[in-house]
Amino acid sequence: MEVGIIGLGAMGRAMARNLARAGHDVKAWNRSGGSVDGVTMVASPVDALQGDAVLTMLSDDDAIRSSLIASGMLAQAKRGLVHVVTSTISVAFSRELVALHEQAGLRYVAAPVLGRPDVAEKGELNVLAGGAPDAVEHARPLLEVIGGRIWDMGIEAPTANAAKIACNMMITMAIEAMAEAVVLTEANGLPRERFFDVILNTLFGSRSYQVYSSKIMHSDYEPGFKATLGLKDLRLASEAALEAGRVLPMLTAVHGRMAETVEAGMGDRDWSAMAALSVGPPTL
Repeated sequence: MEVGIIGLGAMGRAMARNLARAGHDVKAWNRSGGSVDGVTMVASPVDALQGDAVLTMLSDDDAIRSSLIASGMLAQAKRGLVHVVTSTISVAFSRELVALHEQAGLRYVAAPVLGRPDVAEKGELNVLAGGAPDAVEHARPLLEVIGGRIWDMGIEAPTANAAKIACNMMITMAIEAMAEAVVLTEANGLPRERFFDVILNTLFGSRSYQVYSSKIMHSDYEPGFKATLGLKDLRLASEAALEAGRVLPMLTAVHGRMAETVEAGMGDRDWSAMAALSVGPPTL
């Protein structure tokens, strides 16, 4: 399949590389240039919009809007193209994209992914796919390359975005829960590695707890997913809650905590650096 990739951060590069290795004809555009083995770099986003499908992995609503919509590039895309947005965007913007694609004669699939760059490199992302069934099926061969599993989020594309925002919200809640638990246990003589051994092998054995307990255990906040992006996603969750007319107290707490993390100069650290506000380095 002839496929375009727009956005070559750590996640986008891994996707592009895996698609090329799978035999797809991949053309990519990136705002800051660069190259990927097996991938043809193009001079403009419009050049990546002339194939059978295009995947965008841009950081937020504004990046997509400026690169594709305000620039007029989307209107120049090949008719019938399937546009798969794999990044985390707002539910409101996803609804706007549905209308914009219909007007342009394009098909839109929301397919935000769960997983960090190491998972993307292995082609084992969890893909939350929402959109018209024919569009999702057209994109499936590509999604099967980048993902270990494709989860059906229904025929309304924005539903997938709501699910992804909710997932990221829950990860930050898990990080804060572990940090606060360490405060209690370490203050009473239990080393954090022994406490994490208990919770990982009893109540909380999921990947999020495994990954982020290790980071908290070793005070290792080298970025995989930056705190600035985590703050963006919690803002999106807060906006979705406001739109739903509901108050979510735990969301309010972690949103504020992530904002403190960024304000403390840790915006470029991993979003699990939020835990450092509570626990600091190991004391036992």
